[in-house]
Amino acid sequence: MIGRLRGSLLEKQAPEVLLEVSGVGYELQLPLSCFCELPEVGTEVILYTHFVVREDAQLLYGFITKQERALFRLLIKTNGVGPKLALTILSGMSASEFVTCVERDDVVTLVKLPGVGKKTAERLLVEMRDKLKALLEASVGSEREFVLQTNYAPEPVANSAEEDAISALLSLGYKPAQATKAVAAVYVDGMDSGALIKSALKAML
Repeated sequence: MIGRLRGSLLEKQAPEVLLEVSGVGYELQLPLSCFCELPEVGTEVILYTHFVVREDAQLLYGFITKQERALFRLLIKTNGVGPKLALTILSGMSASEFVTCVERDDVVTLVKLPGVGKKTAERLLVEMRDKLKALLEASVGSEREFVLQTNYAPEPVANSAEEDAISALLSLGYKPAQATKAVAAVYVDGMDSGALIKSALKAML
């Protein structure tokens, strides 16, 4: 089991990153909530990981804190929720926001996330209610562990922040029209892709 990686951030293309550790490049998928918190390319970073082995693939998921990873692991234990849907849920809301949904039986907010139908939302609320204490612990006291930036000069990014943000939303399952409209509604000159993704996600909830 790969539980934690520390290395240089070589590439970022939401929701995936390439992390070089001792000469080996690891491809990881991150929730957008974590992706938006990443430092610049070329920086050394620490990520907590969850390794999934399937018949057709081996997938590595990354998180900035142990608490976020703990929540991801709780989510994938829910009936009908796989890693992809758990990633979508954690991309669309923070751990504390998810806890609030559970406390308030807020089906309406959950069904706004792509891939979460009414039955799945209701199942999440029922099954997660019993695990609420663990979720509350997972949602507080989170600290981002970053190492100081190196002198590495990243290559110019070809895509604009708007294109990156739309691409990230499409990867979560949002429809092209939804993604484009949300990004256009919140875009302000000078916004980077991380801030734009975060604002667009909030606008859709």
